[in-house]
Formats: sequence, structure tokens, C-alpha cells
Amino acid sequence: MIPKYLQISDQLRAQLTGNERASIQKLPTEQELCEHFHASRQTIRHALQILEQEGLIERRQGSGAYATGLHPDSEHNQIAVLLPTDSDYTYAKLRSELQLPLVKEGFAVSFFLTEFKLSREREILHQLLELPLRGLIIDPVKNALPNPNLDYYERLWSKRVPTVFLQQPYLGFPQQPFVCSDDYDGGRQAAQYLLARHHIKIATLLPSDSISGMKRYLGILHACNESHITWDDRHLAWYSDEEWSALQKKQATGFLSDFIRRKLGTCSAVICHNDEIAYWLIKELSISGRHVPEDISVISFDNSYLCDFSVPGLTSFGHRQTLASTAANTLLSQMRGQDSASVTLSFHLYERDSCHSLA
Repeated sequence: MIPKYLQISDQLRAQLTGNERASIQKLPTEQELCEHFHASRQTIRHALQILEQEGLIERRQGSGAYATGLHPDSEHNQIAVLLPTDSDYTYAKLRSELQLPLVKEGFAVSFFLTEFKLSREREILHQLLELPLRGLIIDPVKNALPNPNLDYYERLWSKRVPTVFLQQPYLGFPQQPFVCSDDYDGGRQAAQYLLARHHIKIATLLPSDSISGMKRYLGILHACNESHITWDDRHLAWYSDEEWSALQKKQATGFLSDFIRRKLGTCSAVICHNDEIAYWLIKELSISGRHVPEDISVISFDNSYLCDFSVPGLTSFGHRQTLASTAANTLLSQMRGQDSASVTLSFHLYERDSCHSLA
């Protein structure tokens, strides 16, 4: 006959790791477990000790036992992270901030590159369906466009694979937790900052197939309307993922020189979607004979190391709390059965020397 403490540990393990685990965040108290299983406190403690040794629960003095999110079979503790590229100027930092919190808690993290291609994303998702996956973090590709891979995502979700999107999920997808920037307010703040310094003609460089680019554009329009400034969309430039990838891999700045020639006109300021775009734009402006900030002001987003490498130093919006670490912790909460609502991070302005007032 199987000892009672093993029966109890088996039942609790099934709830922690099986289809019911999403409902468990904190185990009942020892007294409540005694009453539920009609067992002695010693029997309950023995059962909990087994679960703790397997890494399934963490017992906290005076607080109780909490789910760790781990599976007793280490092969089932794999986290997959899908990123568009490893050429991104923020990649090393992003990878570290995603990996460290998860590895610290006992999970193995594997990274897959979608190369900005939905077809490549589909190939990766097909591979992941064959793995005993514990969790998934997705940095979406072209999330402003319909995604043909919903069927594969739904198959993963039918297996109860917790998922967190880094940025907003694809249009038309079922609701899933995500961590993103408050892009609408970021665009509004950037425009307000320049308008307050008497920049009336403002150009923009934004990604064409990203929800964040669309929202920043709407925020810029809102700020202009509030200030009774007529927005001139002739100075709005959209760049593609392919142009962005070529800039990262080959320093292909042709679309930036084209922007200066065709879109900039008499604008006195430019809002760039990120620091790398701004960094290379400043170089192209210098080649064309325009100096920052004397002739034109430049402002961007990310507050990365490129802000200090740029000459002059780049004024940029960033987060006090990073998207990546927040996404990792949101996934951990899901795997532990906790509520994991989506998170929107506010921007904070870091002023340097790339903007000046026209007054």
C-alpha cells in the first residue's frame, strides 16, 4: 500500500504541474491540508518536504508554501524566447535581462531568432510544439499586421504554455499578457518637449509595421493638435523591418540619407523611433552639412548606451524599469499560478545635448 504522505504529495504535484496548476499560487495551510486529506500534521509536513525537495514549492517561514512554477522533470522547465534579431544594439542587454531572472529560478532558457520574418517564426513555433515547453516570451514581428501563425500559437496555448509578449501582441490575437511601453504618451511627450522649445516643423522616423510606431505617431499628432499646430505629413517617414535590419547588419544608411533629402525640408527637429536610428541619422546629417543641435534637434527613445556615444549626447526617453525584466517576472508569475496582468511602462526623459530651443 502506498504511504499516505506519498498519496498526498502525488495529488498536490498533479495540481502544481498538471492542467490544474494555474489555479495554485499558494498552498493551503498545514491545518487546512490536514482537514482536507484527513491526515496528521506530520504526514502533511512529510508530503510538503517531498515537493520542496523536487523544487515545486518554496516554504516561507510564517507565510506558507508557494508554487515555484517548476516541473519535477527538469526537461519540462524549458523557456523559449523568440527575438527578431541578434544584431540589435540592445540585444545583449535584452538577452541578459530576460535570462537571468528565469535561470535564477531554475529554468533553462533558449533563444530563437525570427529574423523579422513571419515564415521563420512559423518554423520555430513548429519546433516548439515538439518540446516539453514550460513558458514562452515573444518579441513580435510586424505586429501592426495580421499574423498567419495564430493556429500554431493556439496549439501551444491548448497545452497550457504560459506566454508573455514583449510589446503588444499581434492584431486579432486572443488576449495574452504583454509588457509594452506607453508609446502613445511617449510620442505625445516627445512632441510636447519640442513644441515647448518653439519647434513648429517636426519630422519623424518611425517603423511602418509596428504598433509602437503607430501609437507614437498618434501621440505626436495629439500634441500638435493640443498646441494648434498643423501637422504636415510630408515630413513623416516610415521605414520597414528590412531597412532596419540592413542598418543593423550592414550600416546601410541609404534610407536615412533619402529621408534627409526628400522629407526633412525646413524642419528644425526630428523624432526618431529609437537611439540607433537617431545615432546614424546624426552622422548622415553631418555629412549633408547640417549640425545637431545648431541646425536641427534630434530626440529618440530607449536611453541606451548609444546616447553617450553620440556626438552630441542624445536626448532620449527611457524606462526606469526595463521591459525585459518585467516580461520575465510576468512569465514567472504565470507559471506560479499568480495573476499576471499586462504591464505598460511609462517613459522618463533623459536630457542631453541633441536638442535646443529656438527662442
